[in-house]
Amino acid sequence: MRAAVLHEIGQDKLEVLDDVEAVGFGPGKVKIRVRATGLCHSDVSAMNGVLPQPAPFIPGHEGAGEILDVGDGVTNVKPGDRVLVCWLPACGTCPACKRGQTQLCLAGFMNAGTPNFKRPGGDVFGFAGTGTFTEEVVVDAGCAVPIPDDVPYDIAALIGCGVTTGLGAAINTADVAAGSSVAVIGCGGVGISAIQGARLKGAAQIVAVDPVASRREAALRFGATEAVAPDALGDAKQRITAGEGFDYVFEVVGKSVTARTAYETTRRGGTLCIVGAGALDDFLQLNMFELFFDEKKILPSMYGGGDVLTSYERAIALWRAGRIDLESLITHRVPLAEINEALDQMRSGTALRTCIEI
Repeated sequence: MRAAVLHEIGQDKLEVLDDVEAVGFGPGKVKIRVRATGLCHSDVSAMNGVLPQPAPFIPGHEGAGEILDVGDGVTNVKPGDRVLVCWLPACGTCPACKRGQTQLCLAGFMNAGTPNFKRPGGDVFGFAGTGTFTEEVVVDAGCAVPIPDDVPYDIAALIGCGVTTGLGAAINTADVAAGSSVAVIGCGGVGISAIQGARLKGAAQIVAVDPVASRREAALRFGATEAVAPDALGDAKQRITAGEGFDYVFEVVGKSVTARTAYETTRRGGTLCIVGAGALDDFLQLNMFELFFDEKKILPSMYGGGDVLTSYERAIALWRAGRIDLESLITHRVPLAEINEALDQMRSGTALRTCIEI
């Protein structure tokens, strides 16, 4: 079957090969025919080594498709079912799951170290234990979440990661208050979803911050009240908050320099929500006095900061009701054979989300 493979960490292009086989099928596993998958910035971060991932590997974790086969003991899905891929399934038994913090379950991460593909030359890993830049993938049954028939594969794929992450940051983690002021730094698919979440929660001012003009323009269509380039954020802070700072600031880039800017843009007593996934060796510096004196809340948000199955259902309900716009998040579509074009769109900032149609 065909799949897009990264041979070594640090390479900037994928090779689409037709000699890849999905392996590992057996009890508790399912085989999925992937129909659509989104390109998330985390895929690029894994390719360049920012996020740890063994190679060679197949990127992709934001996917949807149909069940081809199920292993012994699988009862949640059957062949023919339409599903989205959950890259962080909850085991239900670990301490985090028992506390109701299923987004912190580590069971899914354990899968990342087990190859679920192979080629004539050896094993191939799937990113985050999945790997959806392929025609077929074998994953744990818990990674296959049934979706209603009226949800298209491309919409379901987005809900599988970016939409859930951004909406959840605003709704679950930060719990944005009605009438508040918000700034969102980084307006790709996840940042736009955070903007939509803040709008749903009733924020009065939502300032979108991004260096790419097309993304700023898009942010206004999704609910931002103002959109500025990074060098104009200070002026927006002065005009909108009289220099005090925003009630909520979302950092959706994953870099310490933007996190520091976000901290300084948050008012005293306000909330800084860290959504971007950054590198192990990129450190955010804060001094002990400002931590104490400013009393700013720093809230990291992992996969939307809530139970992902509940978050999926909420996103579908909001989409059906017309309360969130998911179709317009997909600004580009490419076939798997043109995956490197999608990577260029991501790196240049021209795409909010590119859907790879398989």
